[in-house]
Amino acid sequence: MDVVDVAIALVRLVVGATMIAHGVNHWVGGGKIAGTARWFSGLGLRGGILHAWLSVVTEIGAGVLLIIGLLTPLACAAVISVMAVAGLLAHRTNGFFVFKEGYEYVLVLAVVSLALGLLGPGWLSIDHAADIEITGWAGGGIALGVGLVATAGLLAVFWRPEAEGEA
Repeated sequence: MDVVDVAIALVRLVVGATMIAHGVNHWVGGGKIAGTARWFSGLGLRGGILHAWLSVVTEIGAGVLLIIGLLTPLACAAVISVMAVAGLLAHRTNGFFVFKEGYEYVLVLAVVSLALGLLGPGWLSIDHAADIEITGWAGGGIALGVGLVATAGLLAVFWRPEAEGEA
């Protein structure tokens, strides 16, 4: 174990804990599932309740997987996909800065997740202990490829924004 393994573990811990907190907030914070569903529906996603639960499960699940370092490229793909959907539907039109509801925050989480996919989970992980680490271009390719395919699939099947005059 070296300093890089510790650094990777710290990044996995922070991104994982952030994703868990985000998922728990969608579940029990503010408007709870019903409020999250209304928000998703307002973004043009059909099946708001389904998406609220899918976001909770995906965010909490990806967070746990990142923290323990299990199936790391797939956990990274989940974060990339969730952040891509959020960036495209909720933040893109607001510009860059997070204090203006821009895409700054979701971009950082997505790119850090891609970097984790490239670097791998490090020595302090179940992936390493079980000898199932996927690193380098393969790990990054899985994280980015699966994340973007999931994003495209979700948007193709469920995104139906209202036309200008329909609102």
